[in-house]
Order: sequence, then structure tokens, then C-alpha cells
Amino acid sequence: MLDDGLLIAPSLLACDFAHVGEQINAVIAGGAEVLHVDIMDGHFVPNLSMGPGFVRSIRAVTDCPLDVHIMVSDPLYYAERFAEAGADSITFHVEATDKPREIIDLLHARGLGAGISVKPATPADAITGIINAVDLVLVMTVEPGYGGQKFMEDQLPKICRIRSMLGDGRRLQVDGGINPATAGRCAKAGADVFVAGANIFGSDDISEAIAALRNAAVKEQGTRIPKSAIRNPQYEI
Repeated sequence: MLDDGLLIAPSLLACDFAHVGEQINAVIAGGAEVLHVDIMDGHFVPNLSMGPGFVRSIRAVTDCPLDVHIMVSDPLYYAERFAEAGADSITFHVEATDKPREIIDLLHARGLGAGISVKPATPADAITGIINAVDLVLVMTVEPGYGGQKFMEDQLPKICRIRSMLGDGRRLQVDGGINPATAGRCAKAGADVFVAGANIFGSDDISEAIAALRNAAVKEQGTRIPKSAIRNPQYEI
């Protein structure tokens, strides 16, 4: 990991599935530190994507950390399935469960990173009771379900608020409409993990696209998070 405290996490939802192994190698060679895997059940969000078998397959071909975002109606059940498949960290939605502590405890007992995500309409205060238990908070900057959507500017105050709640040493991830311009604004607000799909995999030069995201975020970041302050080793790549 570069010594800037930032992580670039390409979303495999946007990759060419006929050449997923090659594209994974390309983003890692281009400087990405984490692979983001979007899981959708067609119920919690109106789309379907990959299952545990996909995670198991890519786990067999890379040791790059797999950051699995489960947009599902039964996160406790699926957290177990994706943990077994080889995820390094799993992020679930606060809106999908009334037992977030049980999921967090399950993940930590397995030695995995635990993240909580909030949809655009969900206020920061919805995670007040559990924010100190997680390693990462994911702020959705589009409505979850489909890639290629436009960044929602009204999520920037929420990013600022959650960063103040998290303090240093834990990760604040953004996902949705992330490009160099929006990555910079999110970094200024306090984000340090940037999920991008179309902006990376739709580029003619993947390395250049990753570098542009990182450079824009670094420019606006102001202060970096020291690596020694990262609480869960799954996030200190």
C-alpha cells in the first residue's frame, strides 16, 4: 500500500466476466489494494449479482483482500456463506437487520473485517449504537443496486458526520459514481476507501484510471491515517 492512507477498491461488478482473472491482475498491477465484490439478492435491492461461488473462484486465483458488500435481506445467513467462501471483510446494511451485533461478532470471531453500510436516505445516526464495533463504514453515494449511477452530492455532509463519529484508525468507504472529481470531494469530507467500477474497468488504461482516483483523493485529503492506527489488519494492506 502506498503511504497515503488511502485504498482504491475496484468493483468487480463492472469487470468483463469473460476475462475476470485478467482484469483482476490488471487492477492489482495498476495499484489497487482491495477487490470490492458487490453481492445483490434481487430482494433487498432490485438486481442480482454473484454468489459465494464467485468469491470462492477468485479467492483461488488471488491473495488480494476481498471486500464483500452484501446487499441482501438476510445478512446473517449470507455473512456466514461468504466468510466460508474466502472473504477478508464483509460489509452489510444496517437497514437489512435488527441484529447487527450478532453479525459483527460472527465476523470478528472468524478474524474478518466487519463493515456497516448505509443507503442514501439513512441518516448517520442510524449506526450510532454500533459504529464503535465495526472496522469500516460504507456510505452509499448512489442508491444501491446498479452500477454507473450519478454521484449524489447530498451525501457529502453524511460522510463528514460519520468521519467525526469514527475518528481516526477506522475506515470510511464510499461507493457510487466515484471518479477523480467525486473522489476528491469525498476525501475532503473524510473518506479513505474509494470503490469505483465503471471509472476503472471502462477505462482504456486501468493503471491510469486508478492513479487519477488516488491523486485526486490525495490532493484533497489533507491528513492521512497512519498505518499504525488502522485497527483491523484486514484493512492495513
